[in-house]
Amino acid sequence: MAFNLETIYDKASFNINDFDKVGIVGANGAGKTTLFNVLLGNIVLDSGKIYIKNKSIGYLPQQLCIAKDELVLDYLLNARPIKKYEKEISDMYMEIASLTDINKQNKLLKEIAKRESLLDYYDRYNYENILFDLLCNMHIDYECLDKNIGTLSGGEKSRIAFLHLLFSKCEILLLDEPTNHLDSKTRDFIINYLKSYKGMVLVISHDTAFLDSIVDKIMYIDIASKKINMYNGNYTMFQKKLAKEKEIKERLIDKQEKEEQRLRDFVLQYSNSSGKRKRIAQSREKLLEKKLLDKVERDQTVKKVNLKMQVAVDNAKIPLKVNNLMFGYKENIINNLSFNINRSERFLIVGNNGVGKSTLLKLIVGKLHPQSGSIWKSNKLNFAYYAQEEENLDMEKSVFENVDHEGYSPNQIRNMLGNFLFHGDVVFKKLKYLSPGQRARVSLCKLLLEEANMLLLDEPTNHLDPQTQEIIANNFKNYGGSIILVSHNKNFVKNIGINRMLLMPSGKIMNYDDKLFDNIIDAEK
Repeated sequence: MAFNLETIYDKASFNINDFDKVGIVGANGAGKTTLFNVLLGNIVLDSGKIYIKNKSIGYLPQQLCIAKDELVLDYLLNARPIKKYEKEISDMYMEIASLTDINKQNKLLKEIAKRESLLDYYDRYNYENILFDLLCNMHIDYECLDKNIGTLSGGEKSRIAFLHLLFSKCEILLLDEPTNHLDSKTRDFIINYLKSYKGMVLVISHDTAFLDSIVDKIMYIDIASKKINMYNGNYTMFQKKLAKEKEIKERLIDKQEKEEQRLRDFVLQYSNSSGKRKRIAQSREKLLEKKLLDKVERDQTVKKVNLKMQVAVDNAKIPLKVNNLMFGYKENIINNLSFNINRSERFLIVGNNGVGKSTLLKLIVGKLHPQSGSIWKSNKLNFAYYAQEEENLDMEKSVFENVDHEGYSPNQIRNMLGNFLFHGDVVFKKLKYLSPGQRARVSLCKLLLEEANMLLLDEPTNHLDPQTQEIIANNFKNYGGSIILVSHNKNFVKNIGINRMLLMPSGKIMNYDDKLFDNIIDAEK
């Protein structure tokens, strides 16, 4: 299959059974989300065929698209087509009453029987109780049901969309980064629910612990070979098997390189000879050509280029002060919060969903305004804000055009993009053809080139695979300004070099400590 003239899958084959729980993994841009769109029928294959039995499919995308003016309760109830089938049955009975043709009546009675069977499948007499049980287990307040979806926070929308999917009782579930906005209690419930789900579950996730808890198979999409390989077991087992395969591959490459060199030496030594030696040399040369055609290539390694990032000068020792900050919607979620940010500090904000972490960042950057209290900023403080909305990106422009900055030469821009894993002609690809993870990398790269002296990062690793997270963290580690970070990602937090952390909603501030942070995150679980 090719997309935007680029091959995504090359003669890829796989088979999934009805009740398999499958984790789909691979580098950003390998084609994980594209595969879901193929299964949903949104993208047509260039060749080959996807065969799906007549089964209902439910999909939870990374980027939600829900009608903002719809009531939450209506949105959830519509997940099961009970009202639709009941109306169809009623209309059919009315039609039967007006018919005299027995054959037509029998045909409609068969259609009614099919819909009655579907109503039984969707628990027509108990579905409301099932919905309210899910609400309780996913820790969603009943008051939320009477709200318009447009009034909900990003985390609330994600949980409502997830609830809608689970309540739909589809036979196949497609989950694309489902844990991005789940608090720990809801996450635990989801794990247990999916493990016992009576259907097929396909999960794209960079949350390796989540995958280990749920899946019994791993589908690995190899971005280099364009192949799809299936592995039995969870993610940890897959990693061990993949590492063993790579080890065997390296041994094979070493062996073939020695053989190639031996053949080259022989050809070089006897190519100008005559008689039997010349014929043997010609035979060895043909053998060498064949081996080079069948050669197993070593995986490319990317060389990191150190680029000194320009940061707007701010001599203030304390560039940001938050004093007695108050903010809420119907009720206050931020109460009398005070703290200072030091120059070049790495400051972490932690807490459960809904305690105001993202709201605090929006208040600091000026997207929201305090109800009381103040936020003081030094005259030369310059923000750059990452919140995953991709507001700073132009989907019709290329990767290079989106990050191009007058303070850097084209070569420096290419080097910086290389540090964010964009190489070769990929930098000229339009953003609308990139995966969410690739777009996240573009946005983070652009952020570092904006010369801001303070970065506000709201869960910057949600769309990134574990290997990419480590690479991206090293880029931010070398940044010269201050960073305020909201993240539950232990490895990213440790790699970025945090100084202090703010625990919400209590407002308590403490020096950063690996074990302390781990305990806080584990306590949330």
